[in-house]
Amino acid sequence: MSEPGADLAIETSGLVKVFGETRAVDGIDLAVPTGTVYGVLGPNGAGKTTAVKMLATLLRPDGGEARVFGHDVLHEADAVRSRVSLTGQYASVDEDLTGMENLVLLGRLLGHRKPAARDRAAQLLAAFGLSEAAGKQVKHYSGGMRRRIDIAASILNTPDLLFLDEPTTGLDPRSRNQVWDIVRAVVSQGATVLLTTQYLDEADQLASRIAVIDRGQVIAEGTKGELKASVGAGSVHVRLRHAHQRPEAERLLAQHLSAQVQLDHDPVALTARVGLAGNGDGATEQAARALHELSSAGITVDNFSLGQPSLDEVFLALTDRPATRSDDPTDDARGQAGSGGPTREEGAAA
Repeated sequence: MSEPGADLAIETSGLVKVFGETRAVDGIDLAVPTGTVYGVLGPNGAGKTTAVKMLATLLRPDGGEARVFGHDVLHEADAVRSRVSLTGQYASVDEDLTGMENLVLLGRLLGHRKPAARDRAAQLLAAFGLSEAAGKQVKHYSGGMRRRIDIAASILNTPDLLFLDEPTTGLDPRSRNQVWDIVRAVVSQGATVLLTTQYLDEADQLASRIAVIDRGQVIAEGTKGELKASVGAGSVHVRLRHAHQRPEAERLLAQHLSAQVQLDHDPVALTARVGLAGNGDGATEQAARALHELSSAGITVDNFSLGQPSLDEVFLALTDRPATRSDDPTDDARGQAGSGGPTREEGAAA
C-alpha cells in the first residue's frame, strides 16, 4: 500500500475476510476520496457488508490492509472508531423508547450532559422532520421514519465518515427521497459517505464514484459515466407492436448490432447495448441500420430510443446477474460504530 493520502477517507489493499471455506472478501482495493459519496454495488452475497464491517472495525480482516483517514483498522481501531459511524440494514434504536428518548440516551452515552443531549436531539428531530413524532414510541413509526431516526442516531456526533449499508431497503419512493436528501446534507457539511445499495438508481443519484463488487472482488470502479461507457457507446430500447414478432426482432438486432439483446419483462420490449462498430460507425448509425432491417422484415416498431446505458445494464454486463440484496455471512449489520457511538455488534476488532 502506498503512503496514506491526505485526500483519502478510505484506502485498502488486498483486503480479505474468510468464513470457513468461503472467501467473502477476496482482495479488495479501494481508494475513497474525502467529502464524497462513494457507492458500492454488488450482486447477492458479493461481500459488500463484510467489507463495510471490516472498515468500521466490527470484523477483523484476515489479510491485506485497510486505513481510514490514515489509521490502520486493525492496529488503530480506537482512532478509526472516533471518526466513523455506521447505519446498518436494520434499525438499531430501541422501539419501546420515543424518538426523543432514543436520541437523548445515545447522546448521554456519547458523553453529552443531559441539557446538551436534549438540545442536539431536538435539533436532529427537527432537521429530519420528526419533531411531531418526538414523543411517540419508535415501534409506532413508519419504515421511513425509522430509517431517519436511525441515521439521526448515527450523526449525533457528526462523523467524518458515515457508512450507510442499504439505507433505503424497503422504503417507499417518498421516504427514499427523504433519506437521499439527508445523505446530501451530511456530505455538504464535509463528511464522507460510503454507501452500499441494492438500488442502482440510488447510486446513480448520490455517488460520485462507484465500485462494483462480485464474489468478493472489485471488478469495476469509476464514475457513473466511466462505468456506463465501459459496456458500450449506447443502449437501444425497442418496443414492438406485436409480441409474436419479438423472437425475430431479437435475432435481427443481435445480428446487425453484434450485441447481446436483453428481453425485458414487457413482452413487446427489447434492449441492446451498442458499442463502436468495426467500421467506425457510432451508436446512432448502427441503431438506424438495425431499425431499417426490422422494418424490411415487416416488424412494426411502435417506440424506439437510443441513450447511454443504465447502471442496471452496466451491472448485468459486468456480473451476468441483476443487483439483489446481499446475503453474505454478515449482512445483518445493525447499530453504529464510531464517534464513541454504541453498537449492538459483537466481535469488533480489538
